[in-house]
Amino acid sequence: MPDSNELIARIHGVKANHQLAQEFRHEVANLLGRHQTSFPGAQPVSFASRHLSELRHQDYYVCEKTDGIRYLMYCTRDGDRDIHYLIDRKNDYYYVPGLHFPKQDDKTFASFHSETIFDGELVEDTYPDGHSELKFLVFDCLVLDSDLLTTKPLDKRLARFKEWVLKPYKELWKAFPEELQHRPFAVEDKATQFSYSLEYMFKSIIPSVKQLHGNDGLIFTCKNTPYKTGTDEHILKWKPPHENTIDFLLHITWPLQNPDPDDPDRTPHEDFLAFPLSLDLFSYTGNEVNYEHYSTLFLTPQEWEDLKSLQRPLQDCIVECYLEPATAAEPAAASDPDLHPPENDGEHANHVSTVRSVMESIEDHVTEKDLLDAAGGIRDAWKKRQAEEERARRKK
Repeated sequence: MPDSNELIARIHGVKANHQLAQEFRHEVANLLGRHQTSFPGAQPVSFASRHLSELRHQDYYVCEKTDGIRYLMYCTRDGDRDIHYLIDRKNDYYYVPGLHFPKQDDKTFASFHSETIFDGELVEDTYPDGHSELKFLVFDCLVLDSDLLTTKPLDKRLARFKEWVLKPYKELWKAFPEELQHRPFAVEDKATQFSYSLEYMFKSIIPSVKQLHGNDGLIFTCKNTPYKTGTDEHILKWKPPHENTIDFLLHITWPLQNPDPDDPDRTPHEDFLAFPLSLDLFSYTGNEVNYEHYSTLFLTPQEWEDLKSLQRPLQDCIVECYLEPATAAEPAAASDPDLHPPENDGEHANHVSTVRSVMESIEDHVTEKDLLDAAGGIRDAWKKRQAEEERARRKK
């Protein structure tokens, strides 16, 4: 999957300047009834064994966890024309040309949705014949034409998006297929299933999407709780144990090397070619300290040589690590990093709260088999609630 900078360049996105972005942040906050102008997206928590009981006690929907890049889409207007912006996790706004969402029942396709916010992710599907296509997969609708939907059930929010936005959008491209080549990406809804449809997810959905754009787990979203900005305890991110990783900031301490005798500067300096004395991992705190030490990274000399061969800056870069199981000889250690330098000064390691959540998921992990074994009980509990609700409606 290309990184966010590559994707923005491919769709000819233009970053809004600070003043304009601030105006949009206030507009979005007002639409959502918020006082803060921070990133308004919801963030999931990592799945732990206690969440199996949660799935039995409340109605959840499940979808595959796409290996894509998360954005919110803000649809607004500039005079009598519609304009669209993608909002990334750093709360930056990127203008995207070539988008248009006509309103329902408008056969001229001239009308458009404004003061509207979708939640989704941008992915690149690669097909067997080798060609690829960018898609924006929508998995929630927060506001539609100034109508705040966040307090409505998830199925109602998605139904509103499909009927009022996606259906006329598809009719537009059906009427003007010659214009398809000019759109920056396709827009689709992200297929959701009942939370107990786990065998179908593992045997059908996940294998098919892995061939298109990759997959690294499942997302469970509660049907009846409102959309919540920030960490939402009712959005559950499940990953296979080997996929549970954490992004840390890596700080390296090298051994000191005595200077060359002919060097007038007699101060010892770091030996950047030597194996490091320590590889320290820091989590993000978000306060005035910003980072706190969490653990150390374990690397073999060969792994260190492999990292150096990447020809990338290593000091204070972001590393994606998984927890190596403990052995009788050694304690568990963060290992096998995937290194990537920060895209800009706004990129951080995972927040300490995210680290705690992921560590709980790692230490109290739920396997694919555990989910499949629980599916029957989840289904029975769902059907029982459904029957009770139906009896209550008839009684009324």
